[in-house]
Order: sequence, then C-alpha cells, then structure tokens
Amino acid sequence: MTATTTAIDLTGIQKAAVVLMQLGQSAAVEVMKHLSETEAEEVAAEIVRLRRVSPEVAERVMEEFHTLSISGRTPARGGQELAEGLLEGAFGAEKASGLLGRMNATLAGRSFEFLEDAEPGQLLGILDGELPQTIALVLAHLRPAAASAVIAGLPEGTRTEVAHAIATMSPAAPEAVTIVSDVLKVRAGAVVAPREAAEVVGGVQPLVDIINRSDVATEKALLAGLDELDPLLAEEVRSRMLTFADIVKLDAPHIQSILRSLDLRVLATAMKGAPAQVTEAIYKNISERKRENLDAEIENLGPVRMKAVEEARSEIVRQIREREAAGDIDVRRGEEDEFVF
Repeated sequence: MTATTTAIDLTGIQKAAVVLMQLGQSAAVEVMKHLSETEAEEVAAEIVRLRRVSPEVAERVMEEFHTLSISGRTPARGGQELAEGLLEGAFGAEKASGLLGRMNATLAGRSFEFLEDAEPGQLLGILDGELPQTIALVLAHLRPAAASAVIAGLPEGTRTEVAHAIATMSPAAPEAVTIVSDVLKVRAGAVVAPREAAEVVGGVQPLVDIINRSDVATEKALLAGLDELDPLLAEEVRSRMLTFADIVKLDAPHIQSILRSLDLRVLATAMKGAPAQVTEAIYKNISERKRENLDAEIENLGPVRMKAVEEARSEIVRQIREREAAGDIDVRRGEEDEFVF
C-alpha cells in the first residue's frame, strides 16, 4: 500500500481486511468465523498484501464501519503470519491449511491462465520438449483435473520426474515464472499478457490432488516410479491419498473388518470432531455393546489435542492402506463414488 492510498481507493474486501487488522487476534477470529470460506480466503489474501496501513486510512475505514475511533493507534499490521493465525483460529489448522494453499495460489497470480481452456492434447504439444521442472511448474498452476489429464499423457519416465518435481518444488523467482509463461504464451499463440507471480504453487498436496483425479493405471505407475526415485516422498503421497474420512468409501464388511482390529481408545480419539457421515458409518458397523463402550470412551477422553487426534487418524489410515495393499479391502476413489454409510 502506498503513502497516497486513501480509504476511498480500497475495495470492500480490502476495507474488511483493514478492520480485522485493527482488532486483537481473538476478536478478529470471532469475526472471521462468520465469513464463508471463500470470503475468509479473500480477506486473508488482502491482509497479506496490505501488511501495513497508515493510521489515517485505518481510521477512515473504521469510521465507515461505525466502530470505535482509533486515533493515536500505531499503524495496523498485516502479513502472512497474521493471516495464517486468523484462518487457523476461525477454521482449525486442517481447513486453514487448504485455505492458505488456495490463497497463496491467488497471490501467486495466474501466470498460466491462458492455458486453462486448452485441451490435454494441446497442452502436451505446448509442453513437448520442456524440462520436467518446467512442466511441473505449469501443471502446479493448472486445475488438478487438467493437470491429471496432461500427466497421464507424458512418457513414463518423464511422468515420474514431473510428479517428483511438483512435490518437491521450491519457490521460484517471479522473473523466472514470467519468462516461462512468456515463452509458452508465444508457443500457444495466446495474446493475453501473463500476470506477475509472487511465488510458485507446488508441493505434495497438489500432486496428491492430481493423482486422485487420475485413472488407476496412471496412479499405480506414478507411485511405482516415485518408489524408485524417492521412497519417502512416495510414502508421504500415499499417506495423503487416504484420510480418516475415507472410511466411508469402504463397503460395510470392510468397515467392520477394520473396526474390529482397532483399539477402542484409538478409535474414540480419531472420532473427536469427525464429520457426521464418518461417525454414522462407524456406528452403523459396530455392535450395540461396542457402540456403548465407544460412547463411554469418547466421553471419558474429554478435550483432546488436535495432534493426538491426527495421530490416531493416521494410525487408522495406515491400517487401511496396509489392508488395501494386501488386497483385503478396496477403497473407492474418484469424485463420482458414492459414500457407503
């Protein structure tokens, strides 16, 4: 924000960001809880962009919202840390992580937006001959469904290198992103000038999103290739491909089989704050007596730290993955699959 910026120059989202920047974190979190995820994401992105707001602009904004006078206060401060704290306080660490990922994608700009309407075959032609790291940079900016179709069409060796590059991607300089974008724009015959990118969008989760939308053959080939190239990364990708909530994607006999092998305390801990459909799936697949014992165990646990809940869920996910790898159970994948309750 420049020194000449006035309250009139700000958009509604920016003004909302300024208001939250003036509040203490606990109060700002309470306000954030009343926003939709999309609204919260947009406001958080503006908090990161604004960073510092002059007392004059902040005061005018606060007056517009009919709040207390802030005369004499120091400049409001924003930034990444404040945005992360507000999102985590309002939505919890797990959901905030996803919102932050999308927010950072927004801040990164849409350097490759001219490719979004291209067909997979066209994208493969545009990217033909590029280094795996360059292809990874582009795919990380595309929608997962589009990136999935492209990665499935790559040669097997290149496919694995690209997948690895997406998951291990480091932030790239805006200038480098712009250079790649400009070259591909000319090759694609596009006329829309790319926007400047602040940082690259990559990491394990984007790769997981891409693989989750791939067919079974592509998924197996990618994971097999990653096993050889980077076993630890392959394990992390697999752990993210299944979540505790995926228990609803199992057939009833398989849910029952998994539940029978679980320690009751581990299950009770994992169910803390679980979605309603997951809780319903579990209760429908255990006996009346075990249901009573499970309820008692959950009540006895009382408040549980999120870290303990995540560890319990990870233990259950590990068992599901082991049983799936052994061929004992099948986990439905894909956006068209129905939940099994």
